[in-house]
Amino acid sequence: MLRMELSDGEIESIRLLVRDVAAEYQNAENMDFLDNAYLYAHELPRRVRSFLNDFRLKEPSSGFCIISGYPVNISAIGATPTHWKWRADVRKSLHEQILMVLCGSLLGDLLGWATQQDGYLIHDVLPIKGNENEQIGTGSEQTLLWHTEDAFHPYRADYIGLFCLRNPDRVATTIGTVDVGKLEASHLDILFQPRFTIQPDHSHNEKNESDLRKLERPDSDHALIDAAYEKIKMMSANPPKISVLFGSRDDPYLRVDPYFMDPLDDDPEAKQALEALVKLIDVSLIDLVLQQGDFCLIDNYKAVHGRKPFKARYDGNDRWIKRISMTRDLRKSRQSRASSAARVIT
Repeated sequence: MLRMELSDGEIESIRLLVRDVAAEYQNAENMDFLDNAYLYAHELPRRVRSFLNDFRLKEPSSGFCIISGYPVNISAIGATPTHWKWRADVRKSLHEQILMVLCGSLLGDLLGWATQQDGYLIHDVLPIKGNENEQIGTGSEQTLLWHTEDAFHPYRADYIGLFCLRNPDRVATTIGTVDVGKLEASHLDILFQPRFTIQPDHSHNEKNESDLRKLERPDSDHALIDAAYEKIKMMSANPPKISVLFGSRDDPYLRVDPYFMDPLDDDPEAKQALEALVKLIDVSLIDLVLQQGDFCLIDNYKAVHGRKPFKARYDGNDRWIKRISMTRDLRKSRQSRASSAARVIT
């Protein structure tokens, strides 16, 4: 595991930087801040920058890294929210959000979806009443099965960032990779062929749009957002054929989400190859218990992730994680964003 523990001096340096940024920007999703986050990030301690640069360039087989030790002010951030829609902690957890954006910007540009958490770039991963048995990040009592984040979409993120604000019950994040050396050559060949489909996951369903956005969004946004949801429906009804593996045959990239993939009863060879891959990933899975102040970065092209089930308290003390997505190439999604600097895919 690649883990960096912040020193006292590094923590103090980060605190001063974050404080200065927070004095200028009152929201970590402020467009001016996002435009300049990469510049501010170069004021982070050199060891942090070197650690993340190595992770970006060397693409370690573990598929993830962790920066630990940043002190989260529990009294300041307050209770775990009951729902992400209220955005009640925008100011309360501002310093933690700024830090994760700065670190994430060293890997790529933040990316969001019009069809996910009301188009916000910084998401809340926390249990929501009514979602207990859903295959979604806000579920709890069902295992969140491992997956590539937004595997169905060609513009999916290169990296996922998880900043742990609270995890008193030690709920485990699961992370897995694939050792292609253990795959039969015939299976490897098939997995590189466009014989598979992945449907959009439930987090992009229109039913998960908050009532607040429905009430508050301007008329000009209605057609755009409605069109985005229509595209999700089309991708669910008729997903394109894709390969599961791509890139280098010796060290391939991965996109897979078995829960949302067709059963392949009409293609027994592809079905066997996918089953072989799933078994290998199952064996590789590790339980990663994120501690308060841990910032975990997952390579979304190299690793899958999920979550173990747990019993939510709904008393303000539940597991609470902030999540961001980063892309190394914002240009590839230009046709689906409002401007060259926009970061929300519609």
